[in-house]
This record gives sequence, C-alpha cells and structure tokens, in this order.
Amino acid sequence: MTDIEIARSVELEKITKIAEKYGIDEDYLEVYGKYKAKISPEFIKKVETEEDGKLILVTAINPTPLGEGKTTVAIGLSDGLNILGKKSVLALREPSLGPVFGIKGGATGGGYAQVAPMEDINLHFTGDIHAITSANNLLAAMIDNHIYYGNKLGFKKVIWKRCLDLNDRALREIEVGLSKEKRMKPREDGFDISVASEIMAIFCLAKDIKDLERRIGNIIVGYNEIDEPIFAKDLKAEGALTVLLKDAINPNIVQTLEHNLAIVHGGPFANIAHGCNSIIATKLALKLGDYVVTEAGFGADLGAEKFVNVKCRKAGLKPTVCVCVATLKALKYHGGAKQSECSNENLEALEIGIENLKRHVDNIKNKYGLTPIVAINKYKDDSEKEIKLLEEKLNELGIELSLTEVWAKGGSGAIDLAEKVLKLTEVKNKINFVYKDEDDIKTKIDKVAREIYGAEGADYSEEALEQIKVIEKNGFGKYPICIAKTQYSFSDDAKNLLCDKPFRIFVKEAVVKNGTEFVVIKTGKIFTMPGLPESPSAERIRVNEKGEIEGIF
Repeated sequence: MTDIEIARSVELEKITKIAEKYGIDEDYLEVYGKYKAKISPEFIKKVETEEDGKLILVTAINPTPLGEGKTTVAIGLSDGLNILGKKSVLALREPSLGPVFGIKGGATGGGYAQVAPMEDINLHFTGDIHAITSANNLLAAMIDNHIYYGNKLGFKKVIWKRCLDLNDRALREIEVGLSKEKRMKPREDGFDISVASEIMAIFCLAKDIKDLERRIGNIIVGYNEIDEPIFAKDLKAEGALTVLLKDAINPNIVQTLEHNLAIVHGGPFANIAHGCNSIIATKLALKLGDYVVTEAGFGADLGAEKFVNVKCRKAGLKPTVCVCVATLKALKYHGGAKQSECSNENLEALEIGIENLKRHVDNIKNKYGLTPIVAINKYKDDSEKEIKLLEEKLNELGIELSLTEVWAKGGSGAIDLAEKVLKLTEVKNKINFVYKDEDDIKTKIDKVAREIYGAEGADYSEEALEQIKVIEKNGFGKYPICIAKTQYSFSDDAKNLLCDKPFRIFVKEAVVKNGTEFVVIKTGKIFTMPGLPESPSAERIRVNEKGEIEGIF
C-alpha cells in the first residue's frame, strides 16, 4: 500500500480523546473538525510550572534524491517510546505547499509511521502558513502605500519582499509599481516562499503573542538615505500583523497512526531559514511528555547547526540525545553510486559514503556536544555485508547503531532504537555553541564554515562585505547567524557530494533579520524562492472518482 492508503486504513481517534490522554481538557481546545485542534494559551500558561521532559533531536546526513526518512524515524521513535510505556510527544514542523507540489511530496512521515490526518496536514491544515503569507504581504502593501503617499520615512531602499507558499522561480525577480498612476514609482522587487519569510521565523522563535508583536515591530523593512534602518513599527504595522496571526500562534495537535500525540506547528526551511518548529510547541511538548522527539530540517550541517546555535541559544533548550538518520542506499549515493544502482550491494561506494555520515556524527558529538546515535532506515535489499561494514566503522568511533523498520512496522520497528535512546538520555552532556555572541559576523561565518562544513574559510562578494559593515555599524553584529546553503553538500556546491578536496564557502549576501534577531548569510546559488522540478509532484496529484486525493506521498 502507498502512504496515503496506509493512512486511510487506520481508524483515527477523535482529537479530543487524544488530548485527554495527555491531560488536555476539551475546554482548552479549538477543534478543527474531528482530528485536529489548536491548544489555547490559557492551557500553556497552566502547565508552565510543570517539570520538563527530556528532549531528543532527530537529524540526518545530507539528503539525497533517494530519501532518508528523517520524519518517518522521528514518528516511529516516539511511537516506540510509547510502546515501551514511556510518555512521548512529537514536536514537528508544518509542511509547506512548495515541496508538496514540487519535488518532495508530503512531509508527514511514511508507511506505518505517519502523523494524521495526512492530507489535511500536507495541504491547508489549520491555515497557519496562509496567515503568515497574509501578514507578510500586508506589511509589503503598507510599505508601498507609505511611499505612494509621500514617503515621510525617507525610504531609499525597500528590502521587504512579498511571499507565496508555492515554488515559482518566475517570481524571484519582478518589477512592481507598473500601474502608471501618477505617484507610483516602479522598482525591482521579488517574492520569497512563505516558509522563508521573516514572519515565519519570528512565528517560530516568539515565546508568546506579545513577544510576537514586539518582534514584528522590530522587522527592518528598508533603509533611508543615510543607511539607517526603517522598522515595521515606524509604519505602525505590528498590531495588524499580529491580529492576522492571533489564532495561528496557538500550537496544532494531531495524532500518529498509533494514536499518540503530535504537535505540528511552524515550518521554516532549513536551507534558507532555521528549520525548526516553534519554540512554543517544543516547550509545550516538554510539559506534556516525559520524552519529546523533535526534528531539524535537512542534514546536521544545516538544521541541527541552527537548532543548536539559534533555537537552543534563544530558548534555553538542551537536547539529551541526537539521532542521525541515514539509509545504506543514500550512503552509497554519497559514495558515488548511480541512483539507479544504489539498491545493489556496493561495499566500495558504501565505505566512501560513510565519510559523510561520520562527519555529521563528529559534528553532533564534538562540535554541538550532544550524544549521537545512528538510525538506519532498513530496506529488504540491504545486504548483511553492508550492515556489518557500517557497524564496524561506527564501532571505531564508539557510536551506537540501530536498524529501524518503522515504515513497515511503525513503532514496533523502532523498539531497538527507543531502548538505546533511553539509555543514552542518561548520559550527561553539555550543549556547545560553535561561536560566541560577541564574535563579529565574519568570525561567526568562518567558525561554522571551518568547524561544521570542513571548509578552508569563506570568501565574500563586495556587496556582502558592505552589507556586513552596515549591519555591524547599526548594532546588529552580536546576533547569531543563519546560513542559507544547499542541503545536498557540506559545501555550497550542490554537486560536490564528497567534499574530498579543499573548498571555500562563497558569501554573496548578508541580511539582518531584526525581528528574529539573527543575520541571514546567503551562500552559493541558494534561492529564497525555489523553483519546480522538470516533473513536479503537482502533475500526479488529483481527486479521484471517489472524491479522494491521490498522489500525495
């Protein structure tokens, strides 16, 4: 059966019943149909003095076209912990419509390790991303309206873009103001995908609605003639934008196919944003569960790095264990095997590809200070020789390995992983930040480039150097950095999978995000508005004769 067929084969419990098992009374829920709901801020305040559970982070190797199943493993692990009698809660990101209709498809796990209702979560869910899109675009409209009526704030340069939650490369660069009205001034502009909007990042870093409003007011939307920043609060925009997000800021709850609680809230991309679900959701999960399984987007060089250096730094979170997900197929792909041949036994390619895994594990253990364990999504054509080779290589590093079968078996396919994770949660660790707050921006970039990516350093465009100068001059140099980089490689070149020769990172742009309180560093050929692939998933998604959705996977 396909993922969607498996999801439909399971009879879900009403979300009120799921909530009740975790101590959430129906009075604290805003229910969206039978199977999804939002939790009120009153409940969050009610449990804020409860003791925190233990936080488990799930990350991965650099992704490949074969798929590694990071979300699937995270869901299966949480279900496995619940099978063992532990009270575990999931804290995941919301899927963006961009990947759903683009190259990736759905993002709710797979097989018997899914969160549900699958179609709802992957499509419009509770409308959070639509609310973020509207808030982002209201701010853009208010900027251009202000300029139209005289530009009293003296905009010389507008840096705030409109957004759309779809992949559309034609919108990367556009021209606005072409209506030929008397006071309209044409200018070059562009769109970001909604999940790359600063509003999304603020949404996921805000501690409550008042903090959300404060951060929105602090967004830098442009600069005047003497390069001083102009803020959203100068336009009196923060109140209206917060109103649009008033309901969205409340966390969403759904269930796994094994009827365990999942909080799915917020969804910034990890290659162009910080790639973690909302702090509100994570902290709530820690109050509800003895164990919380969360994930960070893409590989440990992106999502996990930002989880540590941005999210944990700002929210005071301390993961106890970090699960690094891989497949033997993906490791062989990183070792040079052709995609069509990755199911075949190939010890040589596997040994080369294991280097990618080893580098991620080394970063987790020795750079982030977390306790790692490797989880392999097992396929029926994985050979015993290949498994033995991987075990030997990880044993040399003193790293635990667990073979999981969560796609086929759900939580019962993650029992070994759950048992090993429970033991590792008893290991004391101290989270490390790769750089210090007081480091200047170029030092922060250099430390991440050298220590996490393995680069020899970073080179800069003239534009980036000037932008960094202005950012530091305006007092924003102490912020953490959020590096926008390809997810496919440790380098900024998506095709350089091995990274076996010296390389440098090229910084083409630096943009302060004063609402999120970090600086985005754009490298290589990364775009904040993705494009569709040659054959997008949208071509295969339809409503069948029964009125059911097909093609989401």
